[in-house]
Amino acid sequence: MKTRVAVIYGGRSGEHEISIRSAKSIMAGLDRQRYDVSEYFIDPGGKWSPRPIQPEPGAHPEIDVVFPVLHGTFGEDGTVQGLLELADLPYVGANVLASAVSMDKEMTKRVCIERGLPVVEYVVLRRDGIDADAVCRSLPFPMFVKPANLGSSVGISKVRNRAELEPALRLAAEFDRKVIVERGIEGKELECAVLGNDHPEAATPCEILPSKEFYDYEDKYLLDRAQFKLPAELSATQTAEVRRLAVECYRAVECEGMARVDFLLEAATGRLYINEINTIPGFTSISMYPKMWESAGVPFPALLDRLIALALERHAARHATRFSR
Repeated sequence: MKTRVAVIYGGRSGEHEISIRSAKSIMAGLDRQRYDVSEYFIDPGGKWSPRPIQPEPGAHPEIDVVFPVLHGTFGEDGTVQGLLELADLPYVGANVLASAVSMDKEMTKRVCIERGLPVVEYVVLRRDGIDADAVCRSLPFPMFVKPANLGSSVGISKVRNRAELEPALRLAAEFDRKVIVERGIEGKELECAVLGNDHPEAATPCEILPSKEFYDYEDKYLLDRAQFKLPAELSATQTAEVRRLAVECYRAVECEGMARVDFLLEAATGRLYINEINTIPGFTSISMYPKMWESAGVPFPALLDRLIALALERHAARHATRFSR
């Protein structure tokens, strides 16, 4: 009997179009000899088609497992994961806690710091308390200004001086009530794919070579000029450390299923910093998460098989848990 997979995609975030591209790649990659695929599309206004998933156990006997392909807000942040928990449906990827923590760049840093993992120095501001002078007193230029809860580098600015700081803070505050400002790191941008539940594994990391000053939304999805080195040009020791830190970050936020952990390798010091963790990485034709696993000997269809198996494994383990007296 085929496994019935429901793919949820689209969504209300600024990454709506990227979600569509990722979902199309996934649906094309699923082996139709093994899977029956149904689609649940969410338009930019939040309307579901053909109908929303109901938050009741047993309401969807036609679904064996859900594959959420929702990047960013209202999909990668624990909201849809909470809906699927209420519906008692197995689903691919991180749980509610890991999704929410990983989506919030400040919370990710706080958890990493608690575990002794390296992160770049940062300052957090609220939308109603934007204070450029306070930032200048805390961090040197250049800086990166980011919405705390958003993906695909939307709303991010590289700031080189005081005159550029205020507009960058206001821009980031348009996308989130919380803004994070980080010390700028000059060096390599690295990514590392992680896969697994209780025993996660990391693939060989890759290096991103942006066509612009940094790897922003245009460079990721529109310009098609960024280049990649897979594997990254690192020493054996550096490669092992990236993989180790990727798994440790994954465990720190209690991730399951999959994630892509992004790093910065500072040229001047050789220090490695965890930048962020993405619990629903891109699956488009240019996305590095599947490319890293393909390089590690796991082709795209086999990767999808593994992710679905991990979802079913976790759901079975959850059913062994008592929720009442």
